[in-house]
Amino acid sequence: MSERDSLHSTMVRLDSSEVAPDMVNRPPHYARLSPEPIDVIESWGLTFHPAQVLKYIARAGFKDPAKLLEDLYKARFYLNRWIRKLGGE
Repeated sequence: MSERDSLHSTMVRLDSSEVAPDMVNRPPHYARLSPEPIDVIESWGLTFHPAQVLKYIARAGFKDPAKLLEDLYKARFYLNRWIRKLGGE
């Protein structure tokens, strides 16, 4: 169990019978993955642009299935910016 998991529950109690996903600390579109993107980003020491690429590819089609292409375009946007930042086209 990661430090983040030990500090935060994966679910938020609404009342005695309802439980909702914890969209801040462990959103389901990332929690379905092991390891979660945030853990990979921190472990690998990724900077902003590659972290965004990883995040958008990991959640593509899962946060909102109707926005699969949008998430992939966002990943491409950050990848292209990273390439330009490094002196590429």
